[in-house]
Amino acid sequence: MKQDIDFVLEGWPYKPGMVQARVVQATAPSGQGGRQVIQMRVDLGILQLETAGRPDGARPHNHPSYLAYLREQARLAEKAENRFTLSEEQCQESDREFVQYYHRRICWLALRHYPKAIADADHTLAFMDFVKRYSPGEEYTQAHEQYRGFVIFQRTQAAAAQQAENEKPEAAIDEVRRGLDELKAFFNAHGLLEQMDDDGMVQHLRKIEERLREEYGISSTLREELDAAVAAEDYERAAQLRDELKRRR
Repeated sequence: MKQDIDFVLEGWPYKPGMVQARVVQATAPSGQGGRQVIQMRVDLGILQLETAGRPDGARPHNHPSYLAYLREQARLAEKAENRFTLSEEQCQESDREFVQYYHRRICWLALRHYPKAIADADHTLAFMDFVKRYSPGEEYTQAHEQYRGFVIFQRTQAAAAQQAENEKPEAAIDEVRRGLDELKAFFNAHGLLEQMDDDGMVQHLRKIEERLREEYGISSTLREELDAAVAAEDYERAAQLRDELKRRR
């Protein structure tokens, strides 16, 4: 059986600075067509990731993800009235899953599969919340919390792009505004609020918002009008806007 992958690498040159991803049909052992997988070109070869479940296809301790397994362990510990804290081995396994979902998330973004990018970002953010609660120490917590803003940024990109793709520019703007609010909370939590305006992620999202408003002639979205009506205590107008939002959804 030929095991080298020279022919694959030669036909797919690596391009530094780019996320190179593709969805291919994996071949089953029988030689027949199998499942679809993602391939990601990296400097020294190719990563292959599953499109569903955990990216490496594993089921840690018969759970769909390591996060699911840890949640079960925490639940059992709390049921027994014991304090649950991540062990060194669990921290290492958690880091493996973080990296796997990062690779697949950026692949989904590059492939413009936005709902799947959002789902993987949500998994990572939920895992960060879990780590924050059950971390063995502040150093391990911050090792992950420092990337929360980046994950929020990518999730916002995907959510706004999905709405724009579905020809819902107002909803796309609302997604950008929601992401900017979450980034503001992130910067504020780290005492860096004064640096937010100069951050590249924030500037990029604001450019997306500006482009959407200009292209579709949107000065205020219904959501923004609703927020303004509530702030002005114009509850009749707010009720009308809520009804219109429900109708659009």
